[in-house]
Amino acid sequence: MNRTWCRSGPSCGISGPGTAPRPTWTPLDGGIRARLLLLLETPGPQVFKTAFVSRDNPTGTASNLFRYLSEAGIPRRETLIWNAVPWVIQVPGARNRSPRASEARAAIRELPPLLDPLPRLQGILLAGRVAGFAQDTIRTLRPEVAVIAIPHPSPANVCTSPLVAERIRDGLRRARGLLGLDPA
Repeated sequence: MNRTWCRSGPSCGISGPGTAPRPTWTPLDGGIRARLLLLLETPGPQVFKTAFVSRDNPTGTASNLFRYLSEAGIPRRETLIWNAVPWVIQVPGARNRSPRASEARAAIRELPPLLDPLPRLQGILLAGRVAGFAQDTIRTLRPEVAVIAIPHPSPANVCTSPLVAERIRDGLRRARGLLGLDPA
């Protein structure tokens, strides 16, 4: 597979602790040319089937993300989807779980190798509580980039209230405006 969209290996130098597996960026999105970064929480267990962080993965979160991004009219080439904790934290076959605070803290040091090769970046969507932990570090590393917090698009979160979906849509509309795209 051609991985020219990622300059230094399968995950652009982003690694997990020890031998923790980590997926790569999908080559179908914008890669290092992306202007919008969507930062989720952590790769779910389904990533073992695809090895990519992608809106095309066979999960409810990916399906929701695909739908919301399509509704917002944000082209794939403008986006890069990644995770605040970029390595897999669960054992194969186990259910997904939220990252522990120690895992979220350890992942903060992975932000520079994620953000450095993204020169066109104009906005970062922080999806959920764990991604929100990265906000201060992101603002320090890339003060010129707008940061927008949205709820996590997982089905378990979206179904809690109709307001969750509306807040996601509102954040994506704001991101679309940052990119200077015509209204959807």
